[in-house]
Parts: sequence; structure tokens; C-alpha cells
Amino acid sequence: MFKKILFATTSSDVCNDAADVAFELAKKDNAKLYIFHVLGFPTRGFGAFVVDFKTGEQEYYSQEYVDKVKAEIEKTYADQLKGLDNYVIETRAGVPHTEIMRLARKEEIDLIVMGAHAKAKGALSYRGIVGSTMQGVSLKARCPVMIVSRPVPKEKMGFANIVFGTDFSKASDTAFDFAYNTAKQLGSKLYLFHALDISPLPGNMIGRQEEIEKRLEEVKQKINDKYVSNMEGFDNYEVKTWEGIPYMEIVKFARRREADLIVMAHHSKEKDPEKALLGSTVEQVVLRAGCPVVSVSHPERIAETDD
Repeated sequence: MFKKILFATTSSDVCNDAADVAFELAKKDNAKLYIFHVLGFPTRGFGAFVVDFKTGEQEYYSQEYVDKVKAEIEKTYADQLKGLDNYVIETRAGVPHTEIMRLARKEEIDLIVMGAHAKAKGALSYRGIVGSTMQGVSLKARCPVMIVSRPVPKEKMGFANIVFGTDFSKASDTAFDFAYNTAKQLGSKLYLFHALDISPLPGNMIGRQEEIEKRLEEVKQKINDKYVSNMEGFDNYEVKTWEGIPYMEIVKFARRREADLIVMAHHSKEKDPEKALLGSTVEQVVLRAGCPVVSVSHPERIAETDD
């Protein structure tokens, strides 16, 4: 399915879960794997020193140091590299999300795999905890970005159950394309899901249960008209709608269906993807989901996975 996968790593323990997924997907798809670590922005502008990824100390930026870091990365992932021949280890100095995107565009990467945060894991409840590097990558990426914040058993990496969460935005159309193409190719069951927002927020009118149920039926019809009508000959799907706080309902639904993958749009508002922040719903899903979450921002490379 994927020909080129980029695994963005800090070579720390918090990247281990994402590493396992990236290496396993590369082996399953016989894809070329790019293991990429950004050394950090050189001190004093573009000076001669960088901050070492393990010690936190300043190191002289030289070819000798780069070779040392690459050797350390290869040692870190020695077990996962067994049986994988088609890979390269890359390191660069710079702003992490900028360098990740530069390499992804240069090599025409099909999928970026990364962890949710460089320092903390777990379902923390406030905005902004998702790492700035992940924010920057998922914002700019021309390909889907798979965010892994929990261990994923190998048997779940076939993505037999895929949940596509939609808010009917234009950005969600691109996410649907990826979810649908993936389900077709892998023979997965596709769940098309929308959570009717009845959270107690200003301007969010919560009607009687009869009104909520009527709106849920309208949403189901909208899913059928917008998405199901475009799934030619594909019948391994279910349409579901729940009411509640969207990120909570998506996470609960995914757990009940034993989802292996959640696919969502990077952002929901109708704006230029280059200027949109990671939406609060997908951010909270990333931090709480028991499976990887794919954030989709741009449509350019989605069709290329449908080979």
C-alpha cells in the first residue's frame, strides 16, 4: 500500500510505539523506510553547535558527529531492523518539523509515522500538550500522518477495523478518501461515524431527545449521500451516529468496535490547510485513542495510495 514511509524519531523511549508501527508497516508493504532524526536547531542561529539528542549538551556539528548519531540510532532500533533491508537513516540540523517536511517532499513520502509528543504520553486534558513538531508536520504534510501514542500489537497492524470520523467539512472529504482507499485495499471494515455535538457550550442548542434523534437520522442520511454513494461496489461498512462531546464519542465508539485505526481530518474549519491548527477534536482523540490516528490535511498524495 505504501511505497515510502518516513519514521520521525527522537530516538527516545517515547518513540518506541511509533517505531514498532513504522517498522512493521515497512516490512508488510515492502516499503522503503526513512528513519529520520533532526539534531536540533544549531545554537546561535546557524552556528557550529547543536544540542545532543541524548545528553542535552552542545556538540560540535561535524560529519563525525553525524556519523556517531546515525550509528546510535541504528543501535537503538537494531531489533526492529532485523529482516528489513530497504531503509536509510537520515539526520539533519534544523527546526524539526521543517526538516521532516523537507525530506518528505524531496523523497515523495507516502506516509509519515510519529509519536504524539516528545516528552509526555497519556491522555492529558488540556490543549497544547500535543507536541509542536507533530502540530507542524500534520499541518504541512502532503501525505497522511499516522500518530501513535500507545503500543500496537502486530496482529492489529492489518487495520481490519477502520473508523472514519467526519464533521462534513471539506477537509473531511480528503480524510474519507484515505479511509475508503485503505479499507478497499486491505479488505477492512469501514465505520463511517459522526458525533452530533451536544456539549454544553455557548451557542450550542441542546433540544429534547426527540429533536436529537431526528437530527441523528438526518446525519445518517447525509453520510449516505456524501460518502456511501461514492463507495462503488464496497459493502463492508456501517454508518453510525451518536450524540455527545465529539472526541469522547469517537474514542468510545472506536473502543467498542475494537478499531485498529482512526482516520480524521487535520482540522475542521473551512480554511487554508497551510494556516490551520490541529483541530481540538482530533488532538484529543490522538491523546486518548487506543489505536493509531491518521491525520489527513492535503489531498495531493491520497490518490497515489490507491495503486
